[in-house]
Amino acid sequence: MKNVLVIGSTGQIGSELTMKIRRMIPEGNVVAGYIKGAEPKGELLESGPSAEADVCDGERLLGIVKKYKIDTIYNLAALLSAVAEKRPQLAWHIQIDGLMNILEIARENGCAVFTPSSIGSFGPETPRVNTPQDTIQRPRSMYGCTKVATELLSDYYFHKYGVDTRSVRFPGLISNVTLPGGGTTDYAVEIYYAAVKGEEFVCPIAPGTFMDMMYMPDALKAAVDIMNADPSKLVHRNSFNIASMSFDPEILRAKISEHIPGFRMRYEVDPVRQAIAESWPDKMDDTCAREEWDWRPSYDLEGMTADMISALRKKLL
Repeated sequence: MKNVLVIGSTGQIGSELTMKIRRMIPEGNVVAGYIKGAEPKGELLESGPSAEADVCDGERLLGIVKKYKIDTIYNLAALLSAVAEKRPQLAWHIQIDGLMNILEIARENGCAVFTPSSIGSFGPETPRVNTPQDTIQRPRSMYGCTKVATELLSDYYFHKYGVDTRSVRFPGLISNVTLPGGGTTDYAVEIYYAAVKGEEFVCPIAPGTFMDMMYMPDALKAAVDIMNADPSKLVHRNSFNIASMSFDPEILRAKISEHIPGFRMRYEVDPVRQAIAESWPDKMDDTCAREEWDWRPSYDLEGMTADMISALRKKLL
């Protein structure tokens, strides 16, 4: 990677990933791609080039790729799970029609492409514990349907045209920098904000609902490491299970209470998010990622909780 386009650079993942890659390759162009109404600000704007990059506007994307001699595209454009259920046609348009634009541009211009998948690509028939790398998926959400299609299209362009496509299946991601925007696992970020501010947290996910989660520094590391991995060692490409920790709301509440005694939480279960959560794995088996490109997470629940609370206290108090 030298000249990189990060599409969705102002989102939860993109805002941090863009800065991480800029620090890694200061001699290159790392372009912060954005859509109207979500322009980069502050350090993200000032530290490197930016460009309007709507995945549904292939002509504009092609112009950016040629102008900056882009060799790697990180495609993070997506509606998250709960939002996608409300706007399924738009979700498909962005996540699949937009992906086709990117893959065609990559095919014609020799770009590598990272388009993340998710635990949302699995469904109720998928084994929930130690979910295998290769298994039945059959999701029942529009978000999940688009992620399965993303995996298949990305593999197709690799096998048919030789496009260097790679991706990971992200668990729920937890960040102290940027708030999420409509995902089923968002509660695991929002709960920390409430705890640090001394507020009672109203949890939309029922107790006993386990889901894979990951701290953002590990997610960013995975996104970079897989694109730098030796291609000769990759048996899989789209998409690798990666895992870090699994918990339900009660376990998370108890861990936070160890750091913030008196923290209060009650439940008002959101039936839409709960139905999605119940169709997802409790914990994925990430053996293939560990064997094929040496994936290793750095944070467990205790390490993440201590760091989240410390960072949010500095940010909010």
